[in-house]
This record gives sequence, structure tokens and C-alpha cells, in this order.
Amino acid sequence: MRDGAVRERLARALLPDGPTGLGTHSLRRPEADRPLRDDDGHEPAASPPVPGAYSVAPVVYQEREWGDGSHPPLYCPGTVRVDEGLGEEVNRRLVAWAERVGLHAGRMEEFRDTGFGRLAMLTHPDTDDPDLLMVAAQMNAAWWAADDYYADESDLGATPTELPPRLALVMSAMDPPPFAGDYTRQLEEAIHADPVLVALRSATGHLSRHATPTQVMRASSTTFQMYVSWAAYAAWRYLDTPPPVWRYLAARQHDSFYTSMTLIDVVGGYELPAGLFCDRRFHTALMQAGTASVIVNDLHSVEREAADELPDSNVVLLIAAEEGCSIRAATERAVSLHNDFVRGFENSRRELAGVPSIELKRYLRGAQAWMAGCLEWHGASSRYQT
Repeated sequence: MRDGAVRERLARALLPDGPTGLGTHSLRRPEADRPLRDDDGHEPAASPPVPGAYSVAPVVYQEREWGDGSHPPLYCPGTVRVDEGLGEEVNRRLVAWAERVGLHAGRMEEFRDTGFGRLAMLTHPDTDDPDLLMVAAQMNAAWWAADDYYADESDLGATPTELPPRLALVMSAMDPPPFAGDYTRQLEEAIHADPVLVALRSATGHLSRHATPTQVMRASSTTFQMYVSWAAYAAWRYLDTPPPVWRYLAARQHDSFYTSMTLIDVVGGYELPAGLFCDRRFHTALMQAGTASVIVNDLHSVEREAADELPDSNVVLLIAAEEGCSIRAATERAVSLHNDFVRGFENSRRELAGVPSIELKRYLRGAQAWMAGCLEWHGASSRYQT
């Protein structure tokens, strides 16, 4: 492949086709006039979608049962929106995209039943536009695929010693480094030979259609931050030295659904100013919401992860080992920890109530909706049913 062709492929894969962000839709070139790019799953509506109504009213919190109902309830906002038809449409598009990029070959039925399209519908109630919801569905499906094939699932080829170099390629797939002649050609060959990397690049390309450059870089940088924790998990697995709970939580708080929550304003069709997104008070609030949601994942993943020949770190399993207690008692401790994070988020949200920003209020409500939808999805997804 010629040098110019490699450069053109990188540009088409990730660069927006014109201005992005609020108020720029009319400035974008018509679809037919845009240069062709690798398929990123974009399916524009026949006519521009009408912006949906949104609310900044706080979501009501509930004591919500989970699992088989025998454990203490999780304190969490109530689910904001359940639209099964919309979730099915997003999932249809997602499965078709996954087939085109080669993700989960031979496991497509299992992937379809996991329902990442439903996850996007539940966690992003600010929009009814399937194409915007696809951004969240694709990014989450690609992140989860990297977790499965690279980090967690031994039967899918995950191995601790290969994880760090694989993650370095993920970073280059999402955020291409400067052109380096033949070395870039070799990099591109490696990326196109790995469906996980193809999926991450394609998903990032679709993200770039709807997001500002700041939002794209935010999502990419948060992904790379998450990978530092993944490298720690790999070392613990390889050395067979489970970490103390405090050290696991220190890593887990930077490897949480905070990463998924960076898409809230993109999918909602607005942008939280960078100064507010990086404000320590908001950052703490979103980290609390993301950590609470990832503990939900740990709670639902105990049996799945304990059954792996190289068990991954899980807060329930680590508490049980450290305290010498039963899984049931460790589960109760984890539930209490989750509830403390949710209450901490609510305190942080109240501290931010006086900031005069409608985008901030929308984003904080979006985090509440994300926590709620995450719990709803875990309770129904085939991935977490035993």
C-alpha cells in the first residue's frame, strides 16, 4: 500500500467530515458529498432527527432487588427509560456492524443475546436516535471485546503476558500515531488483522461523526487510563498474587464505567465544557457513579470469573479471601460499598447544584440514568445469567 493511501485511510477512519458539536449540523457536508471511509456503522435517518425532550430533574432513588433477590438491595436510581423496540433496533444495527468488522466470529448468537444495544437504550435516555445510541453501543461492545479477548477470558485467548503489548496496539488503533513510512504500513496490517482493533477503530470513527474533537480525545484518553489498571490485573494473574481489597479498589476506580459515562453528553447531543468536565468536584462525582456501576458488574460476575482457570480480580472474591468469610458475607460487604458510592455521588451532586450550567445538570442526571440502566441491564443480559 502506498504511503498516501495509508494516510488517507487513517484520515477517513477518524476525522470528522466537517464541523462538529452543537449548532453545526447544518454546516456539515451532505452525506453523498462526503469522502468514503471504512464502514463505521453510521446509519443516518431519512430526515434529520428531531431533538428529544430532556429533563434535569433528579432521578428518584430506590432500594432495588437484584440477582435472585436473596441479597441485600442495591441503593440506586430508578430506571429512567425502557423502550424494548428501540433497544432491539440498536442491537440489530450493532450485530450487523460486528459481523462486518469480524468481531465475535463464530459467537454471534451469544453476542446478539448479550444485548449491548439494550444497554445503550437503558443508559442514555436523552435521545431516541438509534444512530446516536449506536455510538455508545459500539464503544461499549468494543471495550468489552478487548476485556474478553485480551484480559479476562482464557478460553478466548486472553493471557497476562500478552495483555500490555495488545493494549499498546489498541491505543494506536484509536489514536493513530504520526505517519512513519513502512513502519506505519506494518502497524496498519497488524490492526486490520485483529477484529478487536478493527472494532475499536471503527467505533471511534463513528464517535467522531457526532462528537467534538475534545469529546473524542476525552473518550480515548480515559480508555488509555483504564488500561493502566488492566496491566496491574495482568501482573496479579501472572504472579498468582491476588491484591488486597484496597489496592484492587484503587485500580478499579480508574477501570470503571466512568469510561462509558464519558459518552453521556455525546449521545445526548450536547457538550459539557472541558473546564467543568475536569473540575475536581465533577470528576469525583462521575468516578463515584462509575465505581458504583462497576461494583454491580463484579456482583453479577462472581461465578463467571471464579470459574476461569486464571480467575480475574473481583471485589467479592477478594473480600471473601481477605476476610476468610463466605461469598454471601462478602457479597453483603460489596453491596454496602456500592451503596456508599451512590450516596457519595448524591452528596457530590448536591455540592454542584449551585453551578449555573444546564449542561452540567444534564450530565449529572445522565450519570444517574446510567447507574440505573446499568443495574437494569445486568439483571437481564444473558451474559450474567447462570
